[in-house]
Amino acid sequence: VDKPELSEVKRRREAEYKQHLASCELILKQLILAQPNSPLMYPIQGVRVLPLQETSIPGLSVYAPKKTQYQVSLSVTKGVLATTKPGRDDHIEGQNEMVLTISTSNLERLNHLLRNVTYTSTLYRIKDGDLVSFTFEKHSATFPIVIEQPLIPHLYDPGQGISSQVTIVTKTFLRYPQLDVLIKSIRTFYKDMTILVADDSINPKKINGSNIEQYIMPPAKGWFAGRNLVVSQVSTKYLLWVDDDFLFTGNTEIEKLVEVMEAMPELDVVGGSVTGNTFTFQLVYGEGEDGHCVSRRMGHYQPIPSFPDCVLTSGVVNFFLARTDSVRKVGFDPRLQRVAHTEFFVDGLGSLLVASCSKITIDHQPRTQEKLSEEEKAAQELYRTFRTPKQEEVKMKLGLHFFKNRMKCFSSN
Repeated sequence: VDKPELSEVKRRREAEYKQHLASCELILKQLILAQPNSPLMYPIQGVRVLPLQETSIPGLSVYAPKKTQYQVSLSVTKGVLATTKPGRDDHIEGQNEMVLTISTSNLERLNHLLRNVTYTSTLYRIKDGDLVSFTFEKHSATFPIVIEQPLIPHLYDPGQGISSQVTIVTKTFLRYPQLDVLIKSIRTFYKDMTILVADDSINPKKINGSNIEQYIMPPAKGWFAGRNLVVSQVSTKYLLWVDDDFLFTGNTEIEKLVEVMEAMPELDVVGGSVTGNTFTFQLVYGEGEDGHCVSRRMGHYQPIPSFPDCVLTSGVVNFFLARTDSVRKVGFDPRLQRVAHTEFFVDGLGSLLVASCSKITIDHQPRTQEKLSEEEKAAQELYRTFRTPKQEEVKMKLGLHFFKNRMKCFSSN
């Protein structure tokens, strides 16, 4: 960011960051400490309610010696509390209010009333939380309530075979000979699998073949814009990303990647290796008052017990299987037009659980000039001019990290 603009950019960034924090900061993240030897019984977790709907709070009771009078108080901030109709010797204050007080001379009656306490949220929020304060004499406890609108399932029919589960997606620019080799290698092993191609070539050419969909973009629109386009058209549970100069081999076993994903529903992305290299990396995130720092370190976190050739990591090579919905949630920033890869995993840090399996491999096509026509050689030279990022593009990318990711430093080793 240019120095004359820095203070104004920082001001706008901090305003956006405060809105971001407000949108994702839940009351349930507050630290709660339990007091020792409490006579109070209450739920530690697991109380979930629908917005605006009355729901019982399970597990409330008091264990105390015999007394002439018992009194408890419960309070909330984002809803109201109520209990069943009181008996002759019971006294209740605050029915359908934020503070509910119950008094009675009988411990059994007290616990009966506590077992019938209900909570109703008063603000419609699809994902929120409240803290219940529960007090008896000098004893107090706090426990959380999750206010949540259940998600409607979005399921994909796996069909009868691998082609019903996976769509192959790629992006091409001026590299039709390489794309043709890729498609032929795919068809050697997967004859019916759908292939989606985003194409922003200067003079696009029609790609022929069955189960191939070509999406023409504005010329040189860019790398991540093309990724977004093809991902938006996927209608299967999984997508397999490949570069247009890759080559399928007998070890490019998509079924094994699917097996890993099906065995670990929490996984979002699983990569393979390209010519024997997995290129796994960790992203270490550090928060700071004036911005955050991200460090990229080569390597992984830990192996996956059920799959000894697979490890958990933060980012993988450009050959990966991913859950379609997970990729769509993170997306690819279309402002990154030329060289970008790590940026997707930076944007997905904390959202995407990523793995890498070294034994599932794909090859790079051999690079040769011998069989290229003059037209193809010219296209290759033009491709290189677009491939090499210009200084202003590097500056734009740094500015993007600075504002969008609230980053003040990024290191790689």
